[in-house]
Amino acid sequence: MPNTAKPTPGKTLLSPSNHALILIDFQSQMSFATKSIDAVNLRTNAALISQAAAGFKVPTILTTVAEKSFSGPMFDEIVDAFGRQKMIDRTSMNTWEDANVIKEVNRIGKDRLVFAGLWTSVCIVGPTLSAIDQGYEVYVIADACGDVSNEAHERAMERMIQAGARPMTSLQYLLELQRDWARTETYEMTTGIAKTLGGAYGLGLVYAKSMFGASEGH
Repeated sequence: MPNTAKPTPGKTLLSPSNHALILIDFQSQMSFATKSIDAVNLRTNAALISQAAAGFKVPTILTTVAEKSFSGPMFDEIVDAFGRQKMIDRTSMNTWEDANVIKEVNRIGKDRLVFAGLWTSVCIVGPTLSAIDQGYEVYVIADACGDVSNEAHERAMERMIQAGARPMTSLQYLLELQRDWARTETYEMTTGIAKTLGGAYGLGLVYAKSMFGASEGH
């Protein structure tokens, strides 16, 4: 017998309530050596996912490494989106080995985690593989991560995917949280973020609205 299709979302799709976002080491010292993505795109994508998560009220952990002594503050685009939410500063390169971070993961209580940050091969691989090993379902926002070379970033992504992590992009993250343009309560927020930070797609929204009064879903 063939399956019977139903108008319901797949279980692996993200929603605002079914995951926590963990943003790791978006700091000056880490970005200086990042070569797999340029600083402008990195900051734009970090801002996009931060505004999306804050707007949809996704529980989010912000963590830095050696903020005062070496790596510097987290990007303003992230800090501002979350209203100056408290950072968790670490000494460990692997976020998952920090007791304060794990305490917050357990407090939030989500079995699905989304990671982004610098560098992909160290500060993202570490917690991703550790979380998967402990039974968590993990997603990585690939274009909101960066590394010292394209090779380093790509091999890190492959390693995480082989372990079971699901890759995605920043704009995909925003649109997956919205997912239905009939959700009018978040429509203006979603399209507003896209217009400002969504690249060519955002320009298309601006053009269609300005020229034809058009809007998504109508």
